[in-house]
Amino acid sequence: MSFGSRENPPAVIMKGIVKKFPEVVANRGVDFRLLKGEIHSLLGENGAGKSTLMNILSGYYQPDAGEIFVNGERVVFRSPRDALDKGIGMIHQHFQLVTNFTVAENIILGMPGPIRLNMAALEKEVAELSDRYGLAINSRARIWELSVGEQQRVEILRMLYRKVNILIMDEPTAVLTPQEIEQLFIIMRRIKKEGRSIVFITHKLDEVLEISDYITVLRRGKVMSTIRPEKLREKDGVISTELARMMVGREVILEIGKESIETNNTLLAVENLSVRGDRGELAVKNVAFSLKKGEIFAILGVAGNGQRELVEALVGLRPKESGQVLLDGEDIATALEKIAYIPEDRTGLGSIPDMVVLENFALTLRGRFSKGPFFRWKALERLAQSLVSQYSIVAPSLNMKARQLSGGNLQKLILAREFAQKPLLLIAEQPTRGLDIGATEEIWRALLRLRKHCGILLVSGDLKEVLSLADNILVIFRGQVMDIISTQDEEGLERIGPLMAGVKGSK
Repeated sequence: MSFGSRENPPAVIMKGIVKKFPEVVANRGVDFRLLKGEIHSLLGENGAGKSTLMNILSGYYQPDAGEIFVNGERVVFRSPRDALDKGIGMIHQHFQLVTNFTVAENIILGMPGPIRLNMAALEKEVAELSDRYGLAINSRARIWELSVGEQQRVEILRMLYRKVNILIMDEPTAVLTPQEIEQLFIIMRRIKKEGRSIVFITHKLDEVLEISDYITVLRRGKVMSTIRPEKLREKDGVISTELARMMVGREVILEIGKESIETNNTLLAVENLSVRGDRGELAVKNVAFSLKKGEIFAILGVAGNGQRELVEALVGLRPKESGQVLLDGEDIATALEKIAYIPEDRTGLGSIPDMVVLENFALTLRGRFSKGPFFRWKALERLAQSLVSQYSIVAPSLNMKARQLSGGNLQKLILAREFAQKPLLLIAEQPTRGLDIGATEEIWRALLRLRKHCGILLVSGDLKEVLSLADNILVIFRGQVMDIISTQDEEGLERIGPLMAGVKGSK
């Protein structure tokens, strides 16, 4: 690997970066180099130190040791503003946009400028920049009117408008349709062609091999390898397992065999369900489907198309506008104790981060261990220890705070707790979003084991996950059912991408 010269130094050199937090050392002497005009992917399991390293480069954190050089100059960043002044910007997984502002207003937000802005000139400038990179964004549109993919393009526009030469993208494909991912890669290649550099943080190995010039793998805060993607391909063109092994320290196989379970017993029946959203709009419109015992039924769509409102109505967190939902022939409102729920919001709905691990197990299992005013903590502790072992949850103590767990281990805690309820119906929302390949494999296998005992409603935006696990797929767009497709229907599966974008086409 060429690391530049004195006349043409790398865009970034990070030497011996160390970052410590109270309970963990996130970076342990990390060396990282980013060349000009390259796309460099950063891979690693949850808690490997990827985001911490990039938060240091973008000025959000300061290192405890080590040096950073930008274009050959040693720099010390005290804030994101310092990094932006050197041409470094980061697009976070959770967008930092003001929803009631227009695209143009969001792009200039926080930038120095005159007291009175010439909005017409600004909107024209933003439109020209958008056209130049093929971003296709209306500069006058308000953020709340845009899809998730369009909002991401606004974030990219913000960075390009600020003349960023080093763009860090944290899990940018997590909430995009396959077509939007293709478009994002086209945009990334255009940015690269201009001599700008991109750091691409992701868990998706196929994307890494498609878009990267170099790949750096982190594990437990250390660099395991920096390598070109072509060296990770097998002779037959299949993605090498070597990359996954470097990430998690063991072989990982995400091609999971799925047994078919024949049953005609309808467990969940949803009939013409309509639900209003937070603004009073109709977020779910006459949705109808049925789920059988032993079936994994997936609701697939880009985030923000009514999935959250639909699930909240099913679990009693949001009232129905109209329609009927039956669980095992009973109105679901009177059968909520038969449902286990893995929410998308792990730290808000799924757990209480400031409570200890044992107390988080008690959140939905307390009924089994309560007797009058007494609670059988010892019995719960025995079950919790068993679940920690069974689901390979890395928790040194049941008395540690839940916030000290990595994202993958917190998700496994929630999943183990909900499985332990022995539910009739499990609702799993985005169960592996943001998790590394090792944690994803474990959760997929656990879901397939559980389906033998109940029905599973899987809500996901990850097409690979849905195809690997589900028996049937409901594609949702703007609160409406676009189609319901069996995973055995190969022709139907080819239409999923357009359906996720709202294009019905012909069957």
